[in-house]
Amino acid sequence: MSGGATFYDLFVIGGGVNGCGVARDAAGRGFSVGLAEKDDLASGTSSKSTKLVHGGLRYLETLEFGMVREALREREILLTIAPHLVRPMRFILPVAPGARPAWLLRLGLFLYDRLGVRQKLPGAKALDLRKAPEGAALRPDLRKAFSYWDGRVDDSRLVVLNARDAADRGADILTRAEVMRTRVEDGAWRIALRDRQTSAEREIAARLVVNAAGPWAESVLRGAIGARNPPRLRLVRGSHIVTRKLFDSDAAFLFQADDGRVVFAIPYQNDFTLIGTTDVDHSGAPEKAAITAEETAYLCRVASAFLARGVAPPDVLWSFSGVRPLNDDGGGTAAKVSRDYAIDETGIEGAPLISILGGKLTAFRHVAEQVVDRAAAHLGARGRAWTATPPLPGGDFSNGDLAAVEKDLAAKYPFLRAAEARRLAHAYGTLCDEILGAARRREDLGRNFGMGLSEAELDYLAGREWARTAEDVLWRRSKLGLHADAEKIAAIDAFLAGEEK
Repeated sequence: MSGGATFYDLFVIGGGVNGCGVARDAAGRGFSVGLAEKDDLASGTSSKSTKLVHGGLRYLETLEFGMVREALREREILLTIAPHLVRPMRFILPVAPGARPAWLLRLGLFLYDRLGVRQKLPGAKALDLRKAPEGAALRPDLRKAFSYWDGRVDDSRLVVLNARDAADRGADILTRAEVMRTRVEDGAWRIALRDRQTSAEREIAARLVVNAAGPWAESVLRGAIGARNPPRLRLVRGSHIVTRKLFDSDAAFLFQADDGRVVFAIPYQNDFTLIGTTDVDHSGAPEKAAITAEETAYLCRVASAFLARGVAPPDVLWSFSGVRPLNDDGGGTAAKVSRDYAIDETGIEGAPLISILGGKLTAFRHVAEQVVDRAAAHLGARGRAWTATPPLPGGDFSNGDLAAVEKDLAAKYPFLRAAEARRLAHAYGTLCDEILGAARRREDLGRNFGMGLSEAELDYLAGREWARTAEDVLWRRSKLGLHADAEKIAAIDAFLAGEEK
């Protein structure tokens, strides 16, 4: 290895929510940090969630009180530090014949409201669907329901803004950089990275490695790291479908399927409804995950059993599937495997290695905090845990009042349509000024790519958020892909590739 190679205190493999959370926490404590993601940030499981920050109401049935309590505590923190990305949402849980009885649902919600700190969200209550406006979205034979509150989240932007904050605090975020192999030399890691765009290789060094590769964590241990007898993961596929808007309510719905599972129907991007998720064992490469016809039919059937307006497979506009890495306990159905996480510390030849196995998106911040605490035990403490209070980039507005941010944005940039101001505020919060700058008319933002997407925004996403392709922009930095046609996609790709600048 060249004597001039970059040497980090801590190197993270994986640019999902856990990896970027670790990089942010460690950089903020004063460690030198590098992170490698073989594709785009959040390109795996972290962009393919049900878009919720929640405690996991159904996990009370399996007595996973500790996991639910932790998630509820983290829900409250995320509502505070990322108010542009994590916002309150009301959920309606109908009482269905033959499903969990009303008394059991009431008991579960009672526990749910009291297991964690709840300062920002109202408590649960019973509803008469014959009188409640939400009843209009449901079949008329459904009479009773309960309402409760959780959070919705823009999952991929949550990842990107953790990476942005990490980089602002000194971390090196390397996308399209694949870890090919590692070795230990003089008690430190030597890591060979390949640039997936140019195929060029280089070597870096680190005192400690964090394996945050999600569903690829086991294969990283077996392959690039060469660990013997690594912990086993059970890969479970969760699929979702998106249709045109199926109901007018701003609330989401939680349906009890006849197999005991639950399925969400959530208002999505103003004009659509998101329905999910499934739990199916997945074999093969995680990046090949795709919804099956059986999963599509299942989600349509469950939704149609409750909604006044039914849905069928031809109504599906888009679908996505993510692979959850769960701890393999050797038995049970995919739906019943615990979503809790484990942190494994099994060094290689004296070089410290920490692997994150399993877990829920909601708990990522606390997982990262524990990982960096453990890393500090090897590297020497630099600073205290800190991520529960400072806002993520763009979230530094008073009292989490996102409506006020929208209003200020519309006043400062009156050429923005209301829908554009809303999208920008929800995506960037107070970072909008970095994108719009001194613009006084739409033309000041450069070329218009349609969908409210300007040249100025693309420049920002490429320069500050590691976007390289139209897919990065349309499906992870935004959800504008639902409105994009082939011509728009080609134009964005050409611009980002420098062909039209």
